[in-house]
Amino acid sequence: MSSDTQKHRQLLDALKAAQGKQDGSFEQAVTQAFEHVFDHLDRLISHVSLGGPEGEDRTLKPGESPTLR
Repeated sequence: MSSDTQKHRQLLDALKAAQGKQDGSFEQAVTQAFEHVFDHLDRLISHVSLGGPEGEDRTLKPGESPTLR
């Protein structure tokens, strides 16, 4: 199992375990899950964006949908 898949399971388990608790653990689990999602988005953006560090959009390739950027 990949370490990323393992991390996803840990995050989901933490969310499930914290549901309904009034001790702040659910909020902490949600924050950790969102931080992980944002890490994924950063990697995805870095992978797909060829515009450079200034973040310019690259031109679409023929047949490429702008919604899949």
